[in-house]
Amino acid sequence: MAGAVCGLPVLQALLGSNSKVSAAETSGESLIEKVKMAMLCMQRASWEQGVAMQGLMEIDEKELVVIMAGEAILRSNKDGRLAMLGSDTNVTDPGSNGPGVLYAYKVTGDEKFKKAADTLYKYYKSKAPKTEDGILRHLTSATQVWSDSMFMAPPFLALMGDYDEAVKQVDGYRKYLWNSEKKLFSHMWDDRKKEFKRSDLWGGGNGWSAAALAQIIEVLPKEKESDRTKLIGYEKELLDGCISFMRSDGLFYDVIDKPDTFIDANLSQMLAYSIYKGVKAGWLEDNYLKVADKMRAAAHSKIDKYGVIHDVCGSPFFDRSGTSTEAQAFFLMMEGAYAKLKG
Repeated sequence: MAGAVCGLPVLQALLGSNSKVSAAETSGESLIEKVKMAMLCMQRASWEQGVAMQGLMEIDEKELVVIMAGEAILRSNKDGRLAMLGSDTNVTDPGSNGPGVLYAYKVTGDEKFKKAADTLYKYYKSKAPKTEDGILRHLTSATQVWSDSMFMAPPFLALMGDYDEAVKQVDGYRKYLWNSEKKLFSHMWDDRKKEFKRSDLWGGGNGWSAAALAQIIEVLPKEKESDRTKLIGYEKELLDGCISFMRSDGLFYDVIDKPDTFIDANLSQMLAYSIYKGVKAGWLEDNYLKVADKMRAAAHSKIDKYGVIHDVCGSPFFDRSGTSTEAQAFFLMMEGAYAKLKG
């Protein structure tokens, strides 16, 4: 299990200066290893555990995913929500652990992983709070629909074989949050008040949505070709909407259309990941690669000597520039997708 133990060579590598490094200075496997190790050192809430597993899945770290999936089950609620450490009100966020748990079942054949996935699926189908038209709310404590949720639950539902429910959820989030003028998602809708809780075109939420669409498109079978075509259209609209606001350096603002907000390098990673997956699968044109490569290079420039990615929407409150588990994970997802595209 590569990199699971921080030995003397790794410690020596980490004890140098604190300056950021470029992809030219630290490249390939060594850079991925540093980012991975930094991610594993970070504390994680439910969605952070889930996206961290997905990052590890993308770079084929099977044993680490199995361990993390076991931890997600250890900290699950009786209703099936996974990795509920400090996440008591989260409805959709625990769903991001579902793909990792299913992956662990595929790797090990251990029925505990299948049982956990089945229980989580039943929660979303019959217990989770929803809008009147059946769209999953983001929290138990508020009647709100968030763009984040697009990534958290629908890809898991698709992996469980419930393609209709996955597409229904995507259509619902688009119904409530899509800004057709700017081709971007607003962040939060309050379904009780019938107004936006936060109408900002938040970069992170649009990145979550782009990644989710790429994952669901990949899973849909041939008999769902009409849904697949529809989601590809959604994805292209969203990518084009985001790219129209990209800075000359390949980065974005935290609120995409507001230059007075801080820079967010993670959206660049999220979009590059989605583009690499789409081009590899053949449903996205090659002309998106140039912009994806620019975003990828920009993200590489934000990595410090310890493998920590800076200038991203920062945890724990995501209201300022900082660092985050999800940024570390999306770097791994981007690099994994890039490597698969290059063959």
